[in-house]
Amino acid sequence: MIALLVFGTVILLVMALLHGYLWLRLVRDTTRPGRARRGLTLLTAALALLPVAAILLRRSLPPDAAAPLDWVAFSWLGVAFYAFLALLALEPVRLMARIWRRVGPSGARRVPRRDDGPAPPDRRTAPGRGAVREDRDVSSTRRVFLARSLAVTAGAAALGTAGTGAYLAQAAPVVRRVPVTLRGLDPALEGLRIVTFSDAHLSSTFRGRRFERVVETVNAQRPDVVAIVGDLVDGDVDDLREEVAPLADLVSEHGVFFVTGNHEYFVDTRAWLRHLPSLGVQVLRNERVAIGRGGASFDLAGIDDRMAASSGVPGHGADLDAALDGRDDATPVVLLAHQPVMVEQARAAGVDLQLSGHTHGGQLWPFDYAVRLDQPAVQGWSRHGDTQLYVTPGVGHWGPPMRVGARPEVTVVELSGGPR
Repeated sequence: MIALLVFGTVILLVMALLHGYLWLRLVRDTTRPGRARRGLTLLTAALALLPVAAILLRRSLPPDAAAPLDWVAFSWLGVAFYAFLALLALEPVRLMARIWRRVGPSGARRVPRRDDGPAPPDRRTAPGRGAVREDRDVSSTRRVFLARSLAVTAGAAALGTAGTGAYLAQAAPVVRRVPVTLRGLDPALEGLRIVTFSDAHLSSTFRGRRFERVVETVNAQRPDVVAIVGDLVDGDVDDLREEVAPLADLVSEHGVFFVTGNHEYFVDTRAWLRHLPSLGVQVLRNERVAIGRGGASFDLAGIDDRMAASSGVPGHGADLDAALDGRDDATPVVLLAHQPVMVEQARAAGVDLQLSGHTHGGQLWPFDYAVRLDQPAVQGWSRHGDTQLYVTPGVGHWGPPMRVGARPEVTVVELSGGPR
């Protein structure tokens, strides 16, 4: 309950700051006091509350009822975010215009213009004051014109970026082939394909044909092993039973394996872990299995998400020692761990390769820079000591149904052997 209150407070604060700035630049600066400003102010407040309402009502509404609210609320959130960035980028233009108004083209500071005549002005008619008022009206008109021009520019940039991101998020995932050399891998296992994906986030805004297409893409790679590295769902089994059903169509020589992500602990975790095996998906919870071919094998290990221990689900928590206990150190081991940050433990334990997700590749640029503050890698291959790490950017989305700078991906890891 405390965690939910903190999360809700943070969300409200972020929405208030974001929409407060948008109101300042898109409403106050572009309108004069009156009915139009009041109406736009109310609209801004309503839009700020939409994402909050979508988050709070997600668990209480069935997917079909939640879908329209989620689509509108989170699509607006994506547009608002890029409008915010565009307006920030245009602030120097606003600043330069302000300096220009004060200094003028000659470089001398401008003073209010007064009409000077041969005789002292009559205080009752005050022609100087009228001229000053006229200057102020002209200056105000110019400020409003500039504000509206910048608002239109920012709006066009935001809509173009968000629209492109929405198209890419709904497009078929790209297939990325990643050759990985494992020390000591038996030649009989040369070319074995582990097809991995993560972060489908099945929900009211990612389901149906889009997930079926992911499964078809995986099958088209003729996988030897399918590895789903967490954050498969954003809802309960009763709501998403039909949406997750395509998993039963996955075809793999040595099986389909799954490890939990942090979002599996936002719902009824145990119900999902009972349901997935009925679809032919084996859940690895701090354990490993041998993947063999022609008398040779390597170990495939999987651990709970690192947030599992604090989720309140009894008996859950990442335990790499348990997963690797008693194994032959001469046998290569591939670890499935939802969050890339677990690679430090994997390196210390002598893991050869870790496959992770969680980051979405940043999903919305420039969030990838923020992800780097928490995770050692955002997407792609990297080496950490003797341990290799591949972070797949996921196939779905969370929040805004958009991807900017991080296309959905199904990854084909092709194993080859090398000397120890």
